[in-house]
Formats: sequence, C-alpha cells, structure tokens
Amino acid sequence: MHPQPTGPELGASFIFAAMRRGFGGHCPKCGQGKLFQGYLKPLSACASCGEDTGRIYTADIAPYFTILIVGHLIVPPLLLTEQLAQPNLWLQAAIWPTLALLLTLWFLPRVKGSIMGLMWALGMRGHEQQ
Repeated sequence: MHPQPTGPELGASFIFAAMRRGFGGHCPKCGQGKLFQGYLKPLSACASCGEDTGRIYTADIAPYFTILIVGHLIVPPLLLTEQLAQPNLWLQAAIWPTLALLLTLWFLPRVKGSIMGLMWALGMRGHEQQ
C-alpha cells in the first residue's frame, strides 16, 4: 500500500502514479482494487486497501477533457483527409462521427479515473469551496 504523503513529499511522481492507476481503472492509492462499478460510477471504497474513493466528485471536468482530447485527435485527420483525398460526403459522415463516438466512450472512464487519481493525490474531494 502507498500512504498518502502531505507537504513537501507530495511530489510529481506520486501524483502521476495516482493518475496512472486511475487511468487504468484502479484505486489511486494501492493500484490493486477497481475504481468503478460499471462504466463511470465510482465504488464507495477500494476492495483491496479500503481507501474511500466514492466521495471524490469530479463534476463535469472529465467530459470536458474527454471532448478536448477527442477533438484534437479527430479534427486534424479529418481536415487532412478532406484536403488530400476529398472523399464523398456520405463516407465522411459515416467515419468521423463514429470514430469520435468510439474514442469518447473509450477515453471518458480513463480520463475520469485519471482525474480522480489527481484529486485523491492532492487530497481534494470536489466539494471544496473558496
């Protein structure tokens, strides 16, 4: 198990490790237990180490970053294909929305897990007020 450091020992490697574990759908603390029950619903606690991950609230940041990533992956090849090959409109209308949907569905739980890992590493729960 990996204890959660505070203060100066909270380094980039600790944060990136928690994000990597979350990206893989695993507990950001131990990397063993599952993070989600189903597609996007977080488990209330890790079955392996007991860490409370169910109270980490990511709100709309995961869909935002997912759209940002997928848009940057889809738009350049779409524009390049249009400029170089000029395929029929029906072909473009079939390929690009389908690819965007598949990439969105693949990235969304991974991005949410990564953000949950970041929030866990920083000790955030998502309900902080300023």
